[in-house]
Amino acid sequence: MTADAHLPVLLCQAVDALEIASRLDGTFVDATFGRGGHSRLILDRLGARGRLIAIDRDPDAIRAAREIRDPRFVPVHVRFSELQATLDALRTDGVEGVLFDLGVSSPQLDDPRRGFSFRLDAPLDMRMDPSQGTSALEWLERADEAEIREVLNNYGEERFAKQIAKAIAAARRGGTLRRTGELAAVVAAAVRTREPGQDPATRTFQALRIHVNQELEELSLTLPQALAALKPSGRLVVISFHSLEDRIVKNFMRGAARPAVPERLPLRARELPAPKLRIVGRPVRPGAEEVRANPRARSAVLRVAEKLA
Repeated sequence: MTADAHLPVLLCQAVDALEIASRLDGTFVDATFGRGGHSRLILDRLGARGRLIAIDRDPDAIRAAREIRDPRFVPVHVRFSELQATLDALRTDGVEGVLFDLGVSSPQLDDPRRGFSFRLDAPLDMRMDPSQGTSALEWLERADEAEIREVLNNYGEERFAKQIAKAIAAARRGGTLRRTGELAAVVAAAVRTREPGQDPATRTFQALRIHVNQELEELSLTLPQALAALKPSGRLVVISFHSLEDRIVKNFMRGAARPAVPERLPLRARELPAPKLRIVGRPVRPGAEEVRANPRARSAVLRVAEKLA
């Protein structure tokens, strides 16, 4: 696989869930363009008067998006938490569907310049947009041991967070913590046991990446915007890759699928406010064949909800 190659997970299932055939001339949002696998399939199915807005915070992804020459296609370089502002700027009055494919893409993981992977020695960066924000190295240089431990606990669910934080603090004082390979070695020395088949550094790298990019905060901010932007019967389609983000998506959809009733307020059934979403089907996971072809798909979960009138 080349640095620019990316095999989207649950590609057909996610695009099928948008139900484009029943709204061919509608407006859709691919809120995580990546390398455009979902966008290209959406464009294949979209009508001549349809419109697809593609969002990504990664400059490399936007460069790839601008190679698509299609008058129905509009790429925008922003965080997806800026969804509503983007739609307002484009004078878009409601959309028929919003698709999120969360997590990192294969080109990000496989490009050593980006510093996402412990398998490739590189500067410790991990930013989705290298032109903005604080890199993993910059944060590790200024965070105290307690902050590091908290991030590893909260975002990596790392049971050895205390030992790893202590080892990172020691390596930092010795000036040996500037590259991904150095961080992976520090973690491996601090973690003597791990689940079969999992590198000791997996949870640490996940936690730092999530923290540096504020991924969970971004997701929590954008889901209500996506719901507000949807027209009645519009679809919200989300692919998650780890339990923390999937929990946010699941709780948001479940919450919006229940009537919002103030506590201790006696109401008759007919007086209950209508829920905003209807959950569509059960969560979808990749089949064995897809996981064999793309091992990064193994943890994916697809959830779909439809906006109610």
